Amino acid sequence: MNHIRRKALAIIFSCSFLTVAAFPATAQRSASAGGDQPSLLGQYGDWGAYTGSSGGHKVCFALAKPESSQTNPPNRPRDPIYLFVSTRPAENVRNEISLMMGYPVKPNSDATADISGMKFALQTQGDGAWVKNAAEEGRMVDSMRKGSDLVVRGMSSRGTTTTDRYSLKGLTQALDRVAQECR
Repeated sequence: MNHIRRKALAIIFSCSFLTVAAFPATAQRSASAGGDQPSLLGQYGDWGAYTGSSGGHKVCFALAKPESSQTNPPNRPRDPIYLFVSTRPAENVRNEISLMMGYPVKPNSDATADISGMKFALQTQGDGAWVKNAAEEGRMVDSMRKGSDLVVRGMSSRGTTTTDRYSLKGLTQALDRVAQECR
């Protein structure tokens, strides 16, 4: 999938993610009332499983916020930060990993993800990041299912380095629920 399409998906869902993450009960009521906000399927540890639609097609995703976040220099402000794993059956996409970094990323820079010593390169664009080598996505998801936490390191366009630590507690159950909902 090209970067423009990925960025468009990130933008489409970013407003929904913010609503869901901040107000899950409101998102559930909106979805059940026929709104286009994602609907919470279930909360599993630190991960939520959601379903929604984009362009009339069903989308399901698991979503988490970082357990901790550090910047260097310290205390730099950031927009909300999310890690999500998306499934879009109409496009035959399963378990696509992406991140909203919470800041514009330094142009031509990569971020990294570390799961129990296994490192994965992340390609960045705007305020998003994706697995650089799509062929490694399955291996990364498997590592996430087996690991206890995931650490993402990146650099903002202003030179601020960031370290975000995500708990993987509940990820397996959230992904299983997403797979059940979006076959």
